[in-house]
Amino acid sequence: MATNAEDAFDALRAGEGADQGAGDWFTVDQALIDAFADVTHDHQFIHVDPEKAARLSPWKTTIAHGFLTLSMLSHLSTSIPAALPPMPGLLMGVNYGFERVRFVNPVRVGSRIRAASTLRRVELKGPTAVDLTRAMTVEIEGETKPALVADWITRLVFA
Repeated sequence: MATNAEDAFDALRAGEGADQGAGDWFTVDQALIDAFADVTHDHQFIHVDPEKAARLSPWKTTIAHGFLTLSMLSHLSTSIPAALPPMPGLLMGVNYGFERVRFVNPVRVGSRIRAASTLRRVELKGPTAVDLTRAMTVEIEGETKPALVADWITRLVFA
């Protein structure tokens, strides 16, 4: 008899390579950037000093930290309309890591971003776990180059 993880693996594999769509737009404002700077103790002027950034940075405004953009994947991904199959016995999904991350284009303060996802790979990891690797792109409204591209691994744990 197959385990819940094995059944989920079989169902999810059918979606490998599928575009899962893009989520909702989210505005990155100065308050969010400042809060992230406080939490991470990264107060470089290009993030937190609008006047100095206007004078000295190549973007002429403040920009979000790359790691802020990366961390927003947790929120941005929740609105991606991917239809997953039923997965009986699913206990939790946990961040397992990233295979690659590239910060392609800065996110200027006031920009709207959203995440888009493609299911790159599904791997069975023993009788109780399945790894999903999604190719994530954080798009910036009105820009041709994305803010971020990353391969994000989520481990699904089953009873």
